[in-house]
Amino acid sequence: MWRFRESDQRGSRKRFREEWQFDRFIPNRSAMDFDFAHYMLNGGKVANTEQCSPSKQAYRKLLAEIFNMNRTRILAFKNKPPPSVDGFQDLYSSVHQYKPTKSRRHIPQSSERILDAPELVDDFYLNLLDWGSSNIVAIALGNSVYLWHAADGSTSELVSIAEEIGPVTSVRWAPDGRQLAVGLTNSYVQVWDASATKKMRTLRDGHTFWVGSLDWNNNILTTGGQDSLIINNDLRIRSPIVGTYRGHSQEVCGLTWSASGQQLASGGKDNLVHIWDNSMASRNSSNQWLHRLEDHTAAVKALSWCPFQSNLLASGGGTGDECIKFWKTNTGVRLNSVNTGSQVCCLLWNKHERELLSSHGLSDNQLTLWKYPSMVKITELYGHMSRVLHMAQSPDGHVVASAASDETLRIWNVFGTPELAKSALKTKSEPFADFARIR
Repeated sequence: MWRFRESDQRGSRKRFREEWQFDRFIPNRSAMDFDFAHYMLNGGKVANTEQCSPSKQAYRKLLAEIFNMNRTRILAFKNKPPPSVDGFQDLYSSVHQYKPTKSRRHIPQSSERILDAPELVDDFYLNLLDWGSSNIVAIALGNSVYLWHAADGSTSELVSIAEEIGPVTSVRWAPDGRQLAVGLTNSYVQVWDASATKKMRTLRDGHTFWVGSLDWNNNILTTGGQDSLIINNDLRIRSPIVGTYRGHSQEVCGLTWSASGQQLASGGKDNLVHIWDNSMASRNSSNQWLHRLEDHTAAVKALSWCPFQSNLLASGGGTGDECIKFWKTNTGVRLNSVNTGSQVCCLLWNKHERELLSSHGLSDNQLTLWKYPSMVKITELYGHMSRVLHMAQSPDGHVVASAASDETLRIWNVFGTPELAKSALKTKSEPFADFARIR
């Protein structure tokens, strides 16, 4: 049996303290194997000097195999050591366990650009702004539609409508970023080739009053009118009407197709939200909505499908409701409702983060960025002097354009600046590059 002399023990302890300067090691006796320790201290042999019989030799061989089985970690803790009280961590562990935290992005509190937008109609139920996939902003001002090219800041007039059929009540880009649908007061819808500045078609049938909401589902142009009708138009055929949804009792002021193109959400002046299935309109069916959502207490114009979770829809109510509600559209279940304290005019999801942007009316006329799903306010953006009626998102999802009844169009870097655009912004040298005028 091995034994340490008292002097050897004191010397060992002293050298250990001088080298490491750590707290003393207190072994966990419950985690120790004394039989194996005794066996190893004897050099892996059973202490016996007498001549062994063959049976004892076989026994000792078997005993050695048992003790050495799966015994590769001799000087190792069997139980995980407790954390250090003073916060000290082993250097190796700290390096391998370190996880860098994501830095919070900077959100500018003022708009990047301010553009004058005279004669913007002050009507909550219209949709007069859209940003196409070709990076062109379309905005309706009175009887005219103007295009602002975000790449170079240039402005052009697409169309000027005659007084008897104007003003323009809605605009919407097709997915290709080339065709622009223009809704009019006289119930007509014009389709323009923006790149060629050429009118391609006029839809005259279907609606009896103005068309205030539009959206595309590939080649299908869906129109919502003051007559409460929702009509699907296939522009590839001579007689374009291929289906009609009937469910609203008043003006349809919000329309948006889901990313899959299977569900359509509509909001109306009757405080209702309807979820429609794409296959239902093909049968020209009446009153066959998938879900009828009746929780809002004011008109619903703000509708936005979540880009990272299918079948999740956000809707916002006007004055008298002031709530953002979230719906699971495959079941019709309301997931949450948040009172914003003011009229909700528009909603936009961040395509890169779990965030939702809302625009509001009185009394602050602000844009509010929310963290989803906690709905904690991240920031509020001020600048507009009256209610922010319209919002549109850039093709890359980083920049937002907002238009208000104060007749200004503002560009906000709210969802982050793309890396390629950062250098371009730094090289701008024009003294008035942040101000342009639409005429």
